[in-house]
Amino acid sequence: MLSLCRLLFATLALCASLALAVQPIKVQGSDFVNSVTNDRFQILGVAYQPGGSAGFIAGSGKDPLSDGTLCLRDAALMQMLGINTIRVYNLDPSLDHNLCASIFNAVGIYMLLDVNSPLPNESLNPKELEKSYNSEYLKRVFAVVEAFHNFPNTLGFFGANEVLNDIPSGEDVPPYIRAVTRDLKNYIAKHSPRTLPVGYSAADVREILADTWAYLGCELGGSSSNNSKIGFFGLNSYSWCGGDANFQTAGYDILVSQFSNTTIPVFFSEYGCNKVLPRVFDEVQALYGPQMRSVMSGGLVYEYGRRSPCSKTILVVIYVFTVQEPSNNYGLVILYQNETAELVVDYDNLQAQYNKLDIKALESGNITATKAVAPTCKSSLIISSGFTKNFTIPPPPSGAQSMIDNGLEKPNNGKLIDVSEIQVTQAVYSSNKRKLQNLAIKKLADDESNTPNGSDTSDSAPTTSSSAAQPTSTKKNTASRQEGSLMGASISLSVLLSLLSFCL
Repeated sequence: MLSLCRLLFATLALCASLALAVQPIKVQGSDFVNSVTNDRFQILGVAYQPGGSAGFIAGSGKDPLSDGTLCLRDAALMQMLGINTIRVYNLDPSLDHNLCASIFNAVGIYMLLDVNSPLPNESLNPKELEKSYNSEYLKRVFAVVEAFHNFPNTLGFFGANEVLNDIPSGEDVPPYIRAVTRDLKNYIAKHSPRTLPVGYSAADVREILADTWAYLGCELGGSSSNNSKIGFFGLNSYSWCGGDANFQTAGYDILVSQFSNTTIPVFFSEYGCNKVLPRVFDEVQALYGPQMRSVMSGGLVYEYGRRSPCSKTILVVIYVFTVQEPSNNYGLVILYQNETAELVVDYDNLQAQYNKLDIKALESGNITATKAVAPTCKSSLIISSGFTKNFTIPPPPSGAQSMIDNGLEKPNNGKLIDVSEIQVTQAVYSSNKRKLQNLAIKKLADDESNTPNGSDTSDSAPTTSSSAAQPTSTKKNTASRQEGSLMGASISLSVLLSLLSFCL
């Protein structure tokens, strides 16, 4: 039972949210549902991790939601695109996220947040499960909850991402994913003003996909403290590639059949194959059309930002290489070091696809879906021989239960603040190199989330200054390359000769 103080706090938080742009979203059966209007909520989202994993450096004082001026720029572009949700992978829970979270709230955009990071001891290690599942790790994931549970536009948390990434991992990893889910849910139940769902983001390993979903989504029963069932299931899927793909060749028909009896929301936590460029995003019409929308709850395009290639000088013994840092071809927007941004054709194509959607149909509720009840966990749910049928979940590690019961000491709790600046100060260019004029966010009414609004950036008005038409002098060739490659390296002869003359 809630204490009187916590009940009062929850009531005040709810009342405060009535004057904000978004209403909290809840999970009801297999749907996300607006907690006030009871309209169904379909995710029209993008992955938002400017700089990729390399953009997250511990102790730098920066993460994707720590710089309000950049969030304002990106929120304005996402609002024009028609986005209503972002997924953020790597966060520093010690930083101030108030302005960024408030900006996205003001424009009607929700946040799905990963609690893990690529840093040591900040995620489950499939090769060292027992060692990596420890109280210091849980302290970090609980800190992310504390940093974001007060924001009404927090949609939920990913407790793990692609930890099950091959067939052998299905033998030992699943119980630990459920253990982290249980610990997060129990912490949220005690220390958050409202219930927030905890889900899983799965790799598209078809041999174990059905078992992953079935294992994590069933109900163990018994004590409420043993509530380790995930609240939603995300799939990172890149099977629809190019304009020649269709519902069958992409395997979407198989996914719909597989998830047809889901009792939790299922959506694409990443999608957007880039083997054929530019991306035309034909899959949007399938994903949000009548064939899929009754089963799937939308998806998040990978990804919003593409790093601009830049040069770095690397000295190896006496050889100096000028290496063009890689930029993948997933981003809808090129982000330059001087904070200038440039839309790519993929942005225009996705915007055009979103503008075709029937939003009223997407928001229509389904009584059967919202009343779906999870099955009881049992071995018969698992169909492959190599996937575990063990539903005994590891207990919390030493020290974890005390954190769950008492909360973290001096948590960094986020809170909504007023968004007074709405005008974007950085230069932003369309895909045809024209400067976007008067770019600003539009604060939405009290209960609105963002939806496609018919914006068309593919034919933007020309810039008023010819000298401003180029994004920046640091712009480089953005040919496709893999992260971390050294393709395009060239020797700087002048520096090399100088070094040689010095050595001689």
